[in-house]
Amino acid sequence: MNLENMLKESVEKNTPQYIKEDKIFDYSDKNSFVFRLTKEYVEKLNLRTWFEGYKKEALVSTAGIRGPQNIIYPHDTRFPINTIGMTLATLAKALVLKEKYPNDEHVKLVGCEVRYNSKTYLDIIARIQAALNIRTLTPVNRQTIPIWLASFLAFKLDLVGAEYITSSHGISVKNATKDLNNQGSQYLPDESIEFVNKIEQILDEVNEKGYYEIKFSSSDDELIDEKTMDKLNNGIDLYCEYLKNGVASGKNINTIKNFENKIVIDSVGGCAYNTLSKILEKLGIKDNFVWLNKEEDPFFHGIGKDIKNGSFYDWSLDVTVLAKDENGVEYFPVVKSLNYGEKLKNYPLNTVVLITDPDHDRLNIVQVISKDKIEIVKKAGVDYVELDEERILCIFSANQSFLMIMDYWYKSLDKNTNSDYFMVKTTASSKAWDEWAKSKGIKIINTPVGFKEIASAIKKIEAQYEKNVENITVYDIFNKKIELGKNPRMIFGGEESGGMIIGAIEPIKSLNGRVALAMREKSATEAIVVASALISSIDTTLVENLQNIYDENNIISRYDVRVDIAYYNESEPDIDKLKKAKVLGEAKRTKNDIFYLALAMAKLENKVTLEQIKEILSSTFAELDFSNLSDVIFVGDGTYLDFDDKFVEIRPSGTDAKTKAYAGGSDKQLLIKYADCLGNYSGDLNEAYKKYINEDYVQKCKDESFRVYSKYTLKDEDKREFKIPNYTF
Repeated sequence: MNLENMLKESVEKNTPQYIKEDKIFDYSDKNSFVFRLTKEYVEKLNLRTWFEGYKKEALVSTAGIRGPQNIIYPHDTRFPINTIGMTLATLAKALVLKEKYPNDEHVKLVGCEVRYNSKTYLDIIARIQAALNIRTLTPVNRQTIPIWLASFLAFKLDLVGAEYITSSHGISVKNATKDLNNQGSQYLPDESIEFVNKIEQILDEVNEKGYYEIKFSSSDDELIDEKTMDKLNNGIDLYCEYLKNGVASGKNINTIKNFENKIVIDSVGGCAYNTLSKILEKLGIKDNFVWLNKEEDPFFHGIGKDIKNGSFYDWSLDVTVLAKDENGVEYFPVVKSLNYGEKLKNYPLNTVVLITDPDHDRLNIVQVISKDKIEIVKKAGVDYVELDEERILCIFSANQSFLMIMDYWYKSLDKNTNSDYFMVKTTASSKAWDEWAKSKGIKIINTPVGFKEIASAIKKIEAQYEKNVENITVYDIFNKKIELGKNPRMIFGGEESGGMIIGAIEPIKSLNGRVALAMREKSATEAIVVASALISSIDTTLVENLQNIYDENNIISRYDVRVDIAYYNESEPDIDKLKKAKVLGEAKRTKNDIFYLALAMAKLENKVTLEQIKEILSSTFAELDFSNLSDVIFVGDGTYLDFDDKFVEIRPSGTDAKTKAYAGGSDKQLLIKYADCLGNYSGDLNEAYKKYINEDYVQKCKDESFRVYSKYTLKDEDKREFKIPNYTF
């Protein structure tokens, strides 16, 4: 049976008739109208319950306020993402904006990728904003654009912000908005809570007054502005200028042009092709690439989709996800669904495939190599699958791919400049990056997980750079003071989940003169250009290149693992069952998180010593050795256990009932053992734990951790004032 039909049939079957028949308001009506949200509707749609869930996500979300939706009936408020919620959130954000800048012209951008109902949500956002006299730039013919282009244009054009509809590489039924501020950065929690509070005020007004009127402009309102984006070639020309100030240097472009083999780009979901193909053409390297999955498809060409226990199942689009078959043998379900054994059978050995996701911000790299190199692959710690009797497919983690990219980029830079190089990474990313940076004399800044955290660190540096501070300093999430000198230049910013940017050679300026050292959102286009230059510059396999980097820089922490623990089936079609399973899963996730978090917070507050923590952990995990544990640290959204020879980070997902356990060090099998054991722990407190830390403290430590995180975000805060310019476009 066609898997997409199976999904849609399950949605039809599990959607009550009353929802099918009542759209609440006709979001397909292209004329202007007023939607009256009444008290009866708030009660009927259970909007207070929806709101509480939405608010909860806003406080912790690492990448937009995400959730599942009814892909056929998007007004279904039983799901977190729906047309009513999108309407309230858009209205609230618009009202907050107008209160902040009451006398200025307001210009925002809205874009989307290929997910179900994205064009409907885009239309709702644009029309509500237009009705409130907010000029809204949309791509020509409302076509798709990548998230990084929306972010780039928000900064470059000095917009008051942007909205982007995506759920990154998540499962097909999920969607979300990533809210971007005037810098092009994703909202931090304190920015999200402003509009979330405004939603609550609207619901309160409905309760008091009995209704709230929400105006929609016509779909072709003149304030919904495609002409500006048409004039700007959808931003492609400006972005190519930016690339030429960085990864698309003349040297890199010529290196790619002279490469004899074709590089394959897999545009999973299809969104990347629309923009990236035009950029590659403008850079003069279009003919060096061939494409897979150019067509836009909200079902993502069936990639990541499966049947499990007789029902539809979605593994997401993360190619690094590991699963076990019915015999307990590990395999890569997403890679299996890519069908590269068949698709790449006529490609030569050493062919590289660059895989990007639906919003085109993440990059994964795989390479076809000869089976006789398998021992080299194992030594380098690179995962692989067999394609046929003679060939294997190497699956590089982002930790491995990005180490090669940063090494190539650093070697290509002109070192005669008077620059102090630095890089920004998340704590969950490879410790090999830290070791590599140290060997090169590059300052390194660690942040909590999430690209908005990387962007926040960059902006803290820029705020001092603009003031000509003699010795710019910033504190990382480990509370380490990093001195960056007077002329810092970022050479890399990234995270282990596949997102990265390269800093500009010369500071970037917006049309109104704002300065940036790097962009605010990860970009697979930037990654693809520099990765292609790397691939084109070496005469060995990427595995051998990686091994050379390890050896050249005396890197000890050569191996990284990530264990994902999902506490429920995200693909469950029955929303009531899904909600119940998620609540139970969240409780398990939280219990696991709190077990480690309380240790870190208690140590921070000098309520417990490191030796006592070792005693607690040793008595809880008899099979693990904690004798060389050197610290336990709260790192903004997880707990970091630092050992002399490795690290383990336990982090609750900010968007779902999942736990992620990361580990890095010199012994891969040992790392798997620690990550698997600690990540899957129930969170039960034994007597040794209770002897040193009382249960009341354990239950309260989460609130205290929010205060510690807030203190970190406010330290060296970027307080540059944004002034809305007189727009000339």
